[in-house]
Amino acid sequence: MAEAVGAKRIGVYPGTFDPVTNGHMDIIRRACLLADRLIIAVSTNAGKGPLLTINERMSLMKSEIADPRNGLDPNKIEVRAFDNLLMHFVEQMGAHFIIRGLRAVSDFEYEFQMAGMNARLDPEVETVFLMASERQQFISSRFIKEIGRLGGRIDEFVSPQVDEYLKKIFSNGR
Repeated sequence: MAEAVGAKRIGVYPGTFDPVTNGHMDIIRRACLLADRLIIAVSTNAGKGPLLTINERMSLMKSEIADPRNGLDPNKIEVRAFDNLLMHFVEQMGAHFIIRGLRAVSDFEYEFQMAGMNARLDPEVETVFLMASERQQFISSRFIKEIGRLGGRIDEFVSPQVDEYLKKIFSNGR
C-alpha cells in the first residue's frame, strides 16, 4: 500500500476490555508511538459473556484515555464500539494496521493464526504485535474479574477509577 507524503498512520487496537487493565493501557501508550491516530475498538463480543456492558466498557476506556496520569494525547485516540468482522471495521476506519498485545507464548499461537486470516482478508493491513511489559505480562481481565469477585485486591492491576467501579459492581452482586 503506497502512502502519500504526510498521510496519517491509523492503527486499531481491538479488544473486549472487560475491564480495561494496566496492561491494556501499557499497550495503548506504546501503540501511540507507532500511530498518528489510534482507534481503540471495543468489541461487543457477547459470546465472551462480559461482566461490563458495552457502554460501561466504553465509558471506562474513555475515562482512562482522558486521565492525564496516563500521559496520553486524547486528541490522537478515538474509542469506538464494533460488532462486525474486525477487518471490516479496520477498512471502515481507513486503518493501516492492527495492534495486538502478547503476554505469553500461549497468546502467540492464537494471535498468529488470527493475523494470518486477517492478512488473507486484506493483505494491505498489517498486524503489529507488542509484547507486554514485564510488569504487565501476567495481567488478564479474566483473572482480575475472578480476584475481584472473590474479594481480593485488584488495585495493582487496574487504575484507581476502574478499581472503584468494579468494587461497586461486585458489592452489588453482579
